[in-house]
Amino acid sequence: MSIDASLWIPITIAAAFAQTLRNAAQRRLVADVGTLGATLVRFLYGLPFALVWLAIVRSWQSAAWPGLNGTFVVWVVLGAVGQIVATAFLLRAMEERSFALGVAYSKTEIIQVALFGLIFLGDPLGASTLAAVALGTLGVLLLSPADPNRPLRALLAGWSTRPALFGLASGAGFALAAVAFRGATLQLIQASSFLMAAASTLAASLALQTILLGGYLLARSPDVVRGVLKAWRPSMFAGFMGAAASAGWFTAFALEPAAHVRTLGLIELVFAYAISLRWFRERFTRLERTGMALLIAGLVLVTLGR
Repeated sequence: MSIDASLWIPITIAAAFAQTLRNAAQRRLVADVGTLGATLVRFLYGLPFALVWLAIVRSWQSAAWPGLNGTFVVWVVLGAVGQIVATAFLLRAMEERSFALGVAYSKTEIIQVALFGLIFLGDPLGASTLAAVALGTLGVLLLSPADPNRPLRALLAGWSTRPALFGLASGAGFALAAVAFRGATLQLIQASSFLMAAASTLAASLALQTILLGGYLLARSPDVVRGVLKAWRPSMFAGFMGAAASAGWFTAFALEPAAHVRTLGLIELVFAYAISLRWFRERFTRLERTGMALLIAGLVLVTLGR
């Protein structure tokens, strides 16, 4: 296996770890600036780091700025808007009385990534990929069940409810964003290196998301924007880790189909549970142990069985 063929694996693992740290930093900000404000932090404070990374890559590789075409712009817009809309649907699902059901259905993102990747980009779906996606998705659903006593029955019985539909829409938005960002990087990689393509896509997407969400909040909730600007000290770390995570995801997307990357990215849950077990001495239930075993099996399969 060549270096480029396997490089996506450590990059994805590093991105998942950085995302874990970013999520922790964002959770601390929610109490001060709200959920949308914490989401804006991810884009607004991540953008300067993304621009610095782009300049470093360009200087290091002595590369010309990649030529941006209409197809690239369309993919970036789809990815940026898809990610924002997915977050909105997820928040809407959480507002429902049965929010756990909506959150559980949002975990179908991995299945939808595989489907969208096949439809829009022609990314192949071999037997090992399908098995890894299925194991990973089932493992995640068992780790965050809508009903701990009847996890699968709750999913099957509640798929047409409002929270479930919001969750499915959220998963679809995140899946579309992942595939769109891969499509954008592929548009640039033909005339540039994979690092330059990924860094350019990252900078463009964060700039657009900052404008869209920042503009919306300025018009509807200017106090939130002022709060985000006042909380610049803790926001810098969240922005840095967010940019680092996104840089990893986008680089991995330039090298490997989105279904493989997002499935391996579920290792973020392994990190979270390991911290919970090691630091907080929490015990896993039988359902959680089963879910973790299925998730790890999916991660091993997507890594070795491609």
